[in-house]
Amino acid sequence: MTTAVVANGVLRAVRIGLRLSQDDFAKALRRAGQELGEPNEASKRLVQRWESGTSKTPRGVYSRALERVTGRPVEALGFTLPVPMARVHSDGTGGHDMDARAGGVTSAAVGAQAAAQTAAETFSGVWLSRYEFFSSSRDETYEGKHYVVIVQHGNRLTAQSLPGASINPDSPLTLDLTVDRNVVTGSWVEQTASDGYYNGARYHGAIQLLVEPTGRRMAGKWVGFGKDFDVNTGPWELRLVDRSTSKAALEQYSRAPE
Repeated sequence: MTTAVVANGVLRAVRIGLRLSQDDFAKALRRAGQELGEPNEASKRLVQRWESGTSKTPRGVYSRALERVTGRPVEALGFTLPVPMARVHSDGTGGHDMDARAGGVTSAAVGAQAAAQTAAETFSGVWLSRYEFFSSSRDETYEGKHYVVIVQHGNRLTAQSLPGASINPDSPLTLDLTVDRNVVTGSWVEQTASDGYYNGARYHGAIQLLVEPTGRRMAGKWVGFGKDFDVNTGPWELRLVDRSTSKAALEQYSRAPE
């Protein structure tokens, strides 16, 4: 049975969000290796193999360089990483425990990435992301805005905020979405600024949006946990502002939305 090659849209979106070409990204990885005391031989060809999905698992020296350059754990960069196969054994007291046997290793499930890659790439581009949230400590509703670059592979959409493209400085936003006809469902993560009101807190949750017939706007709601372990929700929309993901387009929108 032949395993289908699934492109790594997450890594590509992160790279594009950093406004780096594949060659520049490879150079940044080599610099990171030098800084870490672990020289590597990252090349444009290697980056191409990662993004195309022909190479699914980076070696440790590259994993650590990737984390340094992107600021994200390698598990969040779209790779298929090896995980131990779970085993059950007696705990000696009449029950059972789980452990990881070194000899049994399987590939991490790729979930939605295994879906058919037949969907047209209609959502790639720069979008304005806007959501609203209520701050209980300030008793007021606030708005979050980011310019994000969306990269599409099949039915998977990965959105990454552009550098400096937030009304709140240093609050990078990531969306990992799946398209099912006119319904977009997935998760969101936002890292707040360390010197901001939320002191560097990391927030995350789920999101579901409906795509308008024009394909230029998605609107729906987010859900996530608040500081008091309550579940909060609010409106979220994405509006297309530019179909291009060229370097010039990304530079144009690497600024705070109005």
